[in-house]
Amino acid sequence: MRALVWHGTQDIRCDTVPDPKIEDDRDAIIKVTTCAICGSDLHLYDHVMPGMEKGDVMGHEFMGEVVEMGKGVNGALRKGERIVVPFTIICGECDQCKRGYFSVCERSNRNKHIADKAFGHTTAGLFGYTHLTGGYQGGQAEYVRVPFADKTHIKVPENLSDEQVLFLGDIFPTGWQAAVQADIQPTDTVVVWGAGPVGQMALRSALLLGAKQVICIDSVPERLEMARAGGAIPLDNTQESVIERLNELTDGKGPEKCIDAVGMEAHSPRALEHAYDRLKQAVMLESDRAAVLREMIYVCRPAGILSIPGVYGGLVDKMPIGALMNKGLTVRTGQTHVNRWTDDLVKRIDDGQIDPSFVITHRVGLEQGPEMYKTFRDKKDNCIKVVLRP
Repeated sequence: MRALVWHGTQDIRCDTVPDPKIEDDRDAIIKVTTCAICGSDLHLYDHVMPGMEKGDVMGHEFMGEVVEMGKGVNGALRKGERIVVPFTIICGECDQCKRGYFSVCERSNRNKHIADKAFGHTTAGLFGYTHLTGGYQGGQAEYVRVPFADKTHIKVPENLSDEQVLFLGDIFPTGWQAAVQADIQPTDTVVVWGAGPVGQMALRSALLLGAKQVICIDSVPERLEMARAGGAIPLDNTQESVIERLNELTDGKGPEKCIDAVGMEAHSPRALEHAYDRLKQAVMLESDRAAVLREMIYVCRPAGILSIPGVYGGLVDKMPIGALMNKGLTVRTGQTHVNRWTDDLVKRIDDGQIDPSFVITHRVGLEQGPEMYKTFRDKKDNCIKVVLRP
């Protein structure tokens, strides 16, 4: 089969690789009909996330048709059934899964010993996302093996198109969880840093959950325009002072809720801060750039909430822990507990409350994937979200 394969830093190729096979009774094989490039894939493309090996198949946002199942699937799926596959692999039986904390499933990471050393305790296995999270082959391919397939799937109505439901596997529930974690009240001002795909879903989720106003911070004009179209107040941090503008919009009190939809590769508009972070990375004294986290802590209203869906992989420097503690801020983080939210989100799509396909700007074949990685990373050609057809 054909798949997008990691060969090294900024080296993704469309290769011929072996077809996946059933390895366990709870496995299923799906034929991928639609997949996408996610912003967190760019951390692998730039190789700022550890644990990638040459030959790894990329991608964790995909859906398709069931073509084969192990006997342990026990009727949970049918051959020919159309499903979305969450990026988090879940057993559905461990203590964390039973509590709905699917992204920290205790059984699905087959490289548990590595995650235990890195994080203290393992988190869930993920598709196409380093050997730290299990080394599972990803979904930017013609076929995918789905472990624990009786639980790791989302059934979708036949009346909804692939593009309407594809993002149930990652960015839509990720943006939704970010907003839910913020405990939004009708009087709240919510600020979202990052107007990429997750930021777009987060700001719309915040509005669906009843926020008084939502502000979205970015520096890319087409992304800010998409945020405006979704009901947010756009703020270009290269043209305006974030602190002054947020004080103006909140009567000097600061926003009650702040969402970091940027993560480990944040670019600070303050040249000295950005240079500091890049230098620390260059000498391997810092792995992640924390510009957004620092700014959120500074501007958030005391007793507010910081919600962090943006991916971080290692260590950051110069965190204002004193401001965080003295302002009484609550921090909520985590990979997405996808299956906790999807029943509700499927209904919202079916009811017409939101059509997640609004975020798609590019539709190409799998063979064009390598060049689209670069286009997406460099924000060229007004690229916000890429959908691939194997």
